[in-house]
Amino acid sequence: MTLKGNRALCAAAICATLSVVSLDASAVLKAGEKAPDFTTQASLGGNAYSYSLADALKHGPVVLYFYPAAFTKGCTIEAHEFADAVDRYKQYGATVIGVSYDDIDTLKKFSVSECRSKFPVAADPQRRIIDAYDAALPLVRTMANRVSYVIAPDGTIVYEYTSLSPDKHVQNTLNAVKAWAEQHPRR
Repeated sequence: MTLKGNRALCAAAICATLSVVSLDASAVLKAGEKAPDFTTQASLGGNAYSYSLADALKHGPVVLYFYPAAFTKGCTIEAHEFADAVDRYKQYGATVIGVSYDDIDTLKKFSVSECRSKFPVAADPQRRIIDAYDAALPLVRTMANRVSYVIAPDGTIVYEYTSLSPDKHVQNTLNAVKAWAEQHPRR
């Protein structure tokens, strides 16, 4: 088995183990706080590029979600759900980006197969973004927890949701984006 294969297997085992233990409550950033700005390598449709949160916020709200590891069961489910919802986010002027500890080469593949080339995923192998957002798994600091944020164009976090289950991240963030858009009609 390759190093990447071992890492993916280990990540899957950790995620499965942690799903039994409630680690949802952690020291994540909360609504009303300023979102830390970042620029990092991301991939959309298998093409790597430099992603800037500040640039994305110039065009509308951003749904920033953290996930433990590409190609694991829960992360694949979540990526499919975000991909299916991208057009609904766009109705409210919002964009989506996922962030994990994975390297850019892994995310090039993940962005095509699991994200269906609908939204970018960003590499954070040094955990700078994960740490800035307090989004590391409590017991496994080398991996991101499953945390979703909605960030308004002014850089303020308007919604945060943490759950290792991928089930409600899309619906909850979509509801938060819709609520924000209703209070901030486009001109």
